[in-house]
Amino acid sequence: MTKKAKESVKGKEKVAVAERPPRSRLRELYEKTVRPALVKEFAYDSVMQAPRLEKIVVNMGVGEVTQDSKQLGSAIRDLTIITGQKPVSTTARKSISNFKLRAGTKVGCKVTLRGERMYHFLDKLITVVLPRLRDFRGLNPRSFDGRGNFSIGLKEQIVFPEIDYDTFDRIRGMDIIMCTSARTDDEALAFLKRIGLPFRQR
Repeated sequence: MTKKAKESVKGKEKVAVAERPPRSRLRELYEKTVRPALVKEFAYDSVMQAPRLEKIVVNMGVGEVTQDSKQLGSAIRDLTIITGQKPVSTTARKSISNFKLRAGTKVGCKVTLRGERMYHFLDKLITVVLPRLRDFRGLNPRSFDGRGNFSIGLKEQIVFPEIDYDTFDRIRGMDIIMCTSARTDDEALAFLKRIGLPFRQR
């Protein structure tokens, strides 16, 4: 994550201010093209009823952490590089003796993206990551949860261009959940199609 130190003087203090990400191309596409098209297609009374992207949650599980505690640090490093944001650790809710897992043990990490960083991540996913998947024939249109949220599972983190083949230690998968304001899955599907996600036929 890039940070630009801006020095603002308050008495004798110097405050470091994080630089805001530039405005996303995908956000402008939504506001100028996608939203008006959705309003026309579904006959909304207001543009505020049109589905929009609220947040993207990226989860990375680390099952090997029970044998090697260093694996969690490597997963956090990879997810930080991929998303440009520091992840938080996730913990096990229940104890599972067969996996030598105790409740409260850190077993993964996740990042919640919003605003411009969210749109930049989605743009990268559409234009760079998905075309690099082997034998990719489109996303499954049945991967909605019934409330307008869509999930994607990736088997390898190395499909992201930020991951250096010479430095990563092992293959890790991840789940990407796109939370929208759509009231139905059909509205969410129409929104995500227009924003650029490639879906295969049902």
